[in-house]
Amino acid sequence: MIQTQHPCAHTAGKPTSHQMFTDLIHRARIHAPVPFAVVWPCEAHALVGALDAAKEGLIQPVLIGDEARIRAVAQNSQIDLQTCQIIPAPTPETASQKAVELAISHHVQGIMKGCLHTDTLMHAVVSPSGGLCTTRRISHVFLLAVPDYTNLLFVTDAAINIFPDLATKQDIVQNAIDLHIGLGLGQPRVAILSAVEVINPKIPSTLDAASLCKMAERGQITGGILDGPLGMDNAINPEAARIKGLNSLVAGQAQILVAPDLEAGNMLAKNLIFMAQADSAGIALGAKVPIVLTSRADSVQARLASAAIGALYARHLAEQKGAF
Repeated sequence: MIQTQHPCAHTAGKPTSHQMFTDLIHRARIHAPVPFAVVWPCEAHALVGALDAAKEGLIQPVLIGDEARIRAVAQNSQIDLQTCQIIPAPTPETASQKAVELAISHHVQGIMKGCLHTDTLMHAVVSPSGGLCTTRRISHVFLLAVPDYTNLLFVTDAAINIFPDLATKQDIVQNAIDLHIGLGLGQPRVAILSAVEVINPKIPSTLDAASLCKMAERGQITGGILDGPLGMDNAINPEAARIKGLNSLVAGQAQILVAPDLEAGNMLAKNLIFMAQADSAGIALGAKVPIVLTSRADSVQARLASAAIGALYARHLAEQKGAF
């Protein structure tokens, strides 16, 4: 029997996506740790994750929350807090607000979610008075290291924008492109996903995909190479793209996958994480500082990767503003 390499498998001599994840962590270590507000680290997974990132030289954590609970968790987990700054806050809501205030005053350059609901944190971030909003809509990106897939996959948006309209999708795409470039990964290939790869007026996501590609042609979206609509198969599998007769720089080798809505994006990301054993990291973009969104289910590697990505992108944003 003749054995052929799976189209998604990496070629000899090229790094796998997991190695790329590790490379991002190593690159973040080269620089001085970036100050991050860690919001409500009042459970072991949140506190340990932040301090592990600190030990690796990725972030300089500012712990915000119930000080007695934080110290109790540290004692139970045998963690030394002597070098950590703790800012007392009685509730997750007040902790979130204090984190936003620290970001506005440039005391921190990023925010990391602890053991509180994402909605609670994001409510403070998007507050019309005193929040961290910019002219962009805030969106979320999952970075996924899928075994045997050459590229580090970005999946967006799977956590914040439920049913994004075209203008919101423009920001979602631009945020993901900016992250890819800001992490030093170069110009990304962006697949706008739908159920089919042809324009069908009965499937609105195909119309949005075509519009986004035209927007990129006209300079309304910059920095990436877009194609769409594309199905998931012909976005990442060269053979599927060949069979469908898709000749583009994106089809079969996408680096950013733009889902039509939150449900599709979330299911896609979770399927890759739990069925394909992809390691993951998550970050929210479009605010004045990056927001690292971790989960209780995250592995140690995933937490470190999330912290490294947050630190690298925070440094990139600060350099653009002349802060470094």
